[in-house]
Amino acid sequence: MRLTKVMVLIVVAGVLLGAGASLGEGQEETVVILINPFEVPAGKLEEAIAMWEQARDYLQTQPGYVSTALHQSLVADARYRLINVAKWENAEAYTAATKKMRQEAGLPTVEGVVPDPALYTVVRRD
Repeated sequence: MRLTKVMVLIVVAGVLLGAGASLGEGQEETVVILINPFEVPAGKLEEAIAMWEQARDYLQTQPGYVSTALHQSLVADARYRLINVAKWENAEAYTAATKKMRQEAGLPTVEGVVPDPALYTVVRRD
């Protein structure tokens, strides 16, 4: 009987983690993670960062935005020179915000910069 209860708890914990939930301070938080790597051609890094900052400034005002951080590769010849990792309350909020941004924000494009965004949920934690 005891082994069955432990197994049930393990399954429930796995389902929660697989759904992107994390438990903290007695509260369940479900977020989606945007991981957006950017291919950035030589000579375009500062321009690409400025473009990201404008997008960040717009998106952080939108419903469902949680946080974001831009990461830069330590090596100049990395395929992805920049990687954005952002948290959103849910996929619908992210989709609505980015659609609105494309329609209203008037962000500049940077020649040769290629983003590849996708949404993720956490399936394992340390």
